[in-house]
Amino acid sequence: MLVPVALSILLSGVLSGSATLTRRATTCNGFSELCDRSYGNVSFVGAHDSYAVGTNNLAVNQDYDVTQQLTDGVRLLQMQALNNSGTIQLCHTSCLLFNGGTLQDYLTKVKTWMDANPNDVVTLLIVNINNLAPSLFGDVFSNVGLDKVSYAPKNSTTAFTDWPTLGSMIDSGTRLVTFLDNQADLTSVPYLLDEFTNVWETPFDVTTEFDCSVNRTKGDSSTQMYLINHFLDMVVLGNPAPNVGAANVTNSLSGTNSLGAQVDLCVAQYSRPPNFLLVDFYEYGGGSVFQEAANLNGVTYSPTTPIAQPKSTSSSASGSGQSGGSTTTGNGNGAISGSHGVASLLVALSVLLGAFTVV
Repeated sequence: MLVPVALSILLSGVLSGSATLTRRATTCNGFSELCDRSYGNVSFVGAHDSYAVGTNNLAVNQDYDVTQQLTDGVRLLQMQALNNSGTIQLCHTSCLLFNGGTLQDYLTKVKTWMDANPNDVVTLLIVNINNLAPSLFGDVFSNVGLDKVSYAPKNSTTAFTDWPTLGSMIDSGTRLVTFLDNQADLTSVPYLLDEFTNVWETPFDVTTEFDCSVNRTKGDSSTQMYLINHFLDMVVLGNPAPNVGAANVTNSLSGTNSLGAQVDLCVAQYSRPPNFLLVDFYEYGGGSVFQEAANLNGVTYSPTTPIAQPKSTSSSASGSGQSGGSTTTGNGNGAISGSHGVASLLVALSVLLGAFTVV
């Protein structure tokens, strides 16, 4: 009778809240050290406009699709979503400028990757360009099965100190966190969280020097998680466009305008590291963006396989970076040259149409 009695005591304790179940997850986002770490106390690498994939095109921000991004270590996927003839698609303000396909196709890839990697917590950040109702996004999440793995908090606002641990999120099976930049309503879709009551951001569309000022928030920045927009743009026909030519330098660990420099500045200013490091062309720098996140998390970055190599080798701005990434050359003044010529025509057309906006 000892076993039934012991089991009865354990169940009684669990029901009363006095017992603690043993955590099953032993590795969380690749590191055992992160399992007991709060989600709000972890730094994640994010891919800016993660759907905008291509080469030699001023409307793209990444060389590799979402599956490769996740495989290499990206854990925040940012995207811009709008209504295109009744379907939610991923586009730069206008789908005429760049169409990244449907949200459903994109999320299907995310679901497939998450199913194959059950010990990872992933975050989505959706820029809701057309102010669509959260229920429309919820329908897509349900169609691909991501609603079942989505984390739904008890309150609409969670301080960075009050998030659950990665281990508990993995154990509960709710390991996808999704933020909408507007229109979130937990009474409608409980797992689509309002970004700016939970996360504040630094300025975006930076073409000169990065800083750590609070650019967008709807809450108390001292209690929120925060995201640094660390993607460098250049001005093309009066509009910002990704500066792939400087990506090795921008993504590096040290030096002027590097990721490491902005992180150091923010840590000095706020006495805590950023939660999200949002970058373009994440693979430039040979893994430096992941090294920076590992440094902040107090873990050792040692991938079992090399990350992907850069594809976008054409340049319109000078700069070469760390080993592992392609070296790019240029005239350093942001002028368009070579294979970027066709893309510049697209930009010019979009300007005439009033369509070119990058966030």
